[in-house]
Order: sequence, then C-alpha cells, then structure tokens
Amino acid sequence: MCGQREDGYHNLQTVFQFLDVGDELQFELTLEAEPVLNLQPAFEGVAFEDNLIIKAAHLLQQTNEYQRLPQKPGANISIEKKLPMGGGIGGGSSNAATALWGLNKLWCLNIERSRLQELGLKLGADVPVFLFGKSAWAEGVGESLQAIQLQESWLILAIPDCHVSTKEIFLNSSLTRDTKITTMAAFLEHSDSNKAKQTFKNDCESLVRTLYSEVDEALNTLSQFGLAQMTGSGACVFVLFSSKQEALNVQAQLPEFLTTIVCKAVNDSLLYKS
Repeated sequence: MCGQREDGYHNLQTVFQFLDVGDELQFELTLEAEPVLNLQPAFEGVAFEDNLIIKAAHLLQQTNEYQRLPQKPGANISIEKKLPMGGGIGGGSSNAATALWGLNKLWCLNIERSRLQELGLKLGADVPVFLFGKSAWAEGVGESLQAIQLQESWLILAIPDCHVSTKEIFLNSSLTRDTKITTMAAFLEHSDSNKAKQTFKNDCESLVRTLYSEVDEALNTLSQFGLAQMTGSGACVFVLFSSKQEALNVQAQLPEFLTTIVCKAVNDSLLYKS
C-alpha cells in the first residue's frame, strides 16, 4: 500500500495474473413486458440485489445503449461456482466483469471494452482488469493498467477454511500503508526470480496471518515446498512449480484438511480471447 486517499481508497501497486480455472456463467435472453433478471443458484448470505452479477446487469440497463432499445431485454443467468468467496482471487470481480461482457453481447449493446472497464470500476477496483484481459501492472486503486508478460507457471492454490473480508483488512489500522513506491521496470527486471518475489511483498499478508490462523497455517504448510504467498487480501495461498506433475506430486503430500487446486497462471483471460 502506497498511502490512503481522501476518498478512503488506497493507492496500490500490484500485479494481476489470471488462473486457468474459474466460475462458469451462462446467459439466456428473455423478452417480456418488463425486463426480468434471474440468477441461479442464489448465493448463501448474499442478497439478490447485492450480488455483483446483478449489479453489473443493472449498470448496463442504465446506459443509453440499453435505454434506446425498442424492447428492453432481460436475462436468465446461471453460475457454477468453482472459486471460493472471500478468497482474494477475484471470483466476485471476475463474475461482474463476465456479466458486463456477456450481457453486452447478449443484448447487442456494442459498448466498447474501455467503457465496460469504466463501468466495472463502479462495481469494484478489481473488475477492470478482468475486462482488460491481460496480465497487468496496476496502480491507482487498481484501475490504471499496463499489460505485462509473466511466466506462466503451474501452482498449487490452497483454500483455507475461512472468509477474509477485504473491507475489514483495508480498514484495519495495522495495515501497512507507507510502502515505498517502485516501478514496473524494477519488478519486471527480476519478475522470474525469487528475489523479486521476496522484495515485492503483499502488504496484507502479515496482518491476515495475525487475524486468521487458517491462513497462517496454510502458508506454513506450503512454505515447505517453495515460496508460499497469499493472493490479494486473502485468504487463498499459492506456491509456484515448474511443471504440472511437480505440483501434483506435492499436492499428494499435503494434509487432507487443506483444500487445494492444481492450476496454471496464464497471461490472457477468456474474456480477452472472446
């Protein structure tokens, strides 16, 4: 964190890279007297109107492109959840971005990608990068994006049995907010080395480890096999490997209490390719 802004947000310097696994959304056009949005299944503990997928749909319905349509369409949306909530891996943000992208196409609104990114920022600081669609160096609150190429490594993603509230972490007075500003060039110079991974640390990690013993335990477990790191504001933890087989071999040695996924870090999202 490079300081807190007057609007309450934090100035960040961070790196985004995508995973080759994620939630899956399907969209079906509906045409009724009044536009109706349906989402199945419901999210436990999340009200329908508070779901980022529905908020994204409502944002599109407020655009001039939608309002000019002679008949206002709705949609049936279904989701298969594969990523945990409160995991710090952008599941909710990617779903919001996918809803903006998918409904823009379904409703034939033809809104450009850059404007969809602007709409996405109203939903959350992490939403624009999923519409940007490429690995990125990010600044500002996370919306100022520059595409970068990173090594596409295999990894074990560990999912501790806890839900970390991003809001709670960012409001905590113990969060480091005075990290020295660096440059994208400095990061890329050592991006494939352990030196970079140790120098460019996650400012949220030490605080989350203190507040959530499950995250601390997951980091300690994975650190036996490499440099274990936390994703975003937590709770998920990962460690990189040179091959899928190496990751699978390590996964087989991990304790049963720790839920893990073997997946790959990639530089292009599915939205970028669509």
